[in-house]
Amino acid sequence: MVSKYRSRRFFACTFACGLWLVVTPARGYDQKVNSATKPVPRAEKWWTDRHQGFVELAKKGNIDVLFVGDSITQAWGREGKKIWTEQYAPLKAANFGISGDQTQHVIWRLREGKELTGINPKVVVLMIGTNNMGRNNSEEIAEGITAIAHELTHQLPQSKILLLGIFPRRPSAGDPARAKIKDVNQRIAKLDDGKHVRYLDIGEKFLESDGTLTKEVMPDFLHLTPKGYKIWADAMLR
Repeated sequence: MVSKYRSRRFFACTFACGLWLVVTPARGYDQKVNSATKPVPRAEKWWTDRHQGFVELAKKGNIDVLFVGDSITQAWGREGKKIWTEQYAPLKAANFGISGDQTQHVIWRLREGKELTGINPKVVVLMIGTNNMGRNNSEEIAEGITAIAHELTHQLPQSKILLLGIFPRRPSAGDPARAKIKDVNQRIAKLDDGKHVRYLDIGEKFLESDGTLTKEVMPDFLHLTPKGYKIWADAMLR
């Protein structure tokens, strides 16, 4: 016959072990969610309005070239406007860039936001990820970009995706941000399948021979001047 003392010890041990199993994840189970791949919208009204404008534009169709990205893409409408008007407008191009967007915002725009409904562009130019640099590691950023590329190929199976490497930032070639960008770009370069997705890294074309960035190309060492957009446009033609 089991004593009351031993019964209490058995019950306490069983309860503790059960609790440990509940609060302790199984070995190999990763509780962390990659924020760069989780689709989320932004709350700002101007952002919602711009996104909705893309949805309405897509419904009208007649888009053969689509640019998708953040402020660097959006500024084709400002610093890059002259080149856009001359080279891309005649090609029935549309600019779906939104300042400050991270990969998770673009995933939401394409998936839940339905920005691609009604269009079947011949080419999609994608350049995204720099705004994730302060929040995510290289692997996470690459996974976010990969999710966008997969979303594009899923919804637009007939389109060719031109995936651009993240552009360099910060003035010095030895800045840690440069190494992180290089790591991300090496990861996403593997998405080039020679059929639907083509990877193109034009970062070096913005740099001086010693690897530095100048304000003549990027005044804040991130966003492009009109000269920078000319470099971008020329690089995509080669």
